Amino acid sequence: MKGPPSLQNELRFWPELAGLLADPRFWAPTRAPSHRRGQHPVLLIPGFLAGDASLTVLAGWLRRRGHTVRTSGIRLNVGCSGRDLERLDAVLEAFGEPVVLIGQSRGGTLARALAARRPDAVAALVTLGSPVLDPLAVSPHVLRTVRSVAFLGDLGVRWLFSTECRDGECCSEFWALLRRPLPPGSRALAVYSRSDAIVDWRACLDPDAECVEIDGSHCGMAVNAGVYRELERLLEGVDDAPRAEEASWSR
Repeated sequence: MKGPPSLQNELRFWPELAGLLADPRFWAPTRAPSHRRGQHPVLLIPGFLAGDASLTVLAGWLRRRGHTVRTSGIRLNVGCSGRDLERLDAVLEAFGEPVVLIGQSRGGTLARALAARRPDAVAALVTLGSPVLDPLAVSPHVLRTVRSVAFLGDLGVRWLFSTECRDGECCSEFWALLRRPLPPGSRALAVYSRSDAIVDWRACLDPDAECVEIDGSHCGMAVNAGVYRELERLLEGVDDAPRAEEASWSR
């Protein structure tokens, strides 16, 4: 029986980034037609042990497409999910119009819960390698890191999640929202990779989303050209932009 992907697969991040930066369509992506006022704003949420800076490359591409982009305000994604959900809801409210939510890894689980909580404020949801079916469906070494963070949280270190976040009142709404179906007709995209060495790809298969497989690493989800192809397709549909005449990412 074939074992889980090797952690060495995550070294693919660098070739993925190099390939993306070498593609001219990354630097000059499709923009909204001139007759449109603009495109939906985007809120980006980073993954576990990462901060907003990890999504800088993606944010730049989105801005070149014409989107207003805001980040989550997360410097290191190790906080209580319930507390983070409340704060992100306030960020979402501040936009004043429907938003495209894009979350990587743990950030995608927060985005999924937020979309279920505020479907009226969400134009589309994108999860990148996010274990929405089971947030603890991760590799053993990552699970050890999760337990270490929770141990520090139990000791009272501020801003860290604790073991109470698993079954306690603080995150009860988060867990309920993560299981809540999205409203019919919701635009949702769940990107996964079978060679993901961090998250069990099967936990990423959101039954309420269009699930798309890409060839790449977990850490490289935000710099993978295949992901950008799927994002472009989704965003063009959300913004009702014409597709046939516009340049698209080569396959």
